[in-house]
Amino acid sequence: MPPAAAPPDGGASLEELISSDNEVRLIDAFVNSLPPEKLGFRTDLPENGCPAYHPTVLLKLLVYGYLNRIRSPRCLERECPRNLEVKWLLSQLAPDHNTIANSRRHNSKAITRVFRASVKMAQP
Repeated sequence: MPPAAAPPDGGASLEELISSDNEVRLIDAFVNSLPPEKLGFRTDLPENGCPAYHPTVLLKLLVYGYLNRIRSPRCLERECPRNLEVKWLLSQLAPDHNTIANSRRHNSKAITRVFRASVKMAQP
């Protein structure tokens, strides 16, 4: 769960700003319930260079983008620092457009499995 600490300026925290019935909470719970390894996401990330984003972080962003008709990696990148819902969903992480595009390209089959799982969940 994203941090709930109040900001130093005394304003409301992200946790307080995102209502309990906001769709991003559902996205967060749904993606966290999935087994990324079984779906085909690579979770054995190399330890050289900068730490890689966990596949679930990028998956949350992609699901959010699809639900809100934001498909371009550049547009998703722009949403990360300015959209409160995305900031809450990603715990204030902000991947760049290349990272988003590469994740989508390298995990296309796993992402398809995720969307199939979401359709199965939604069926009565």
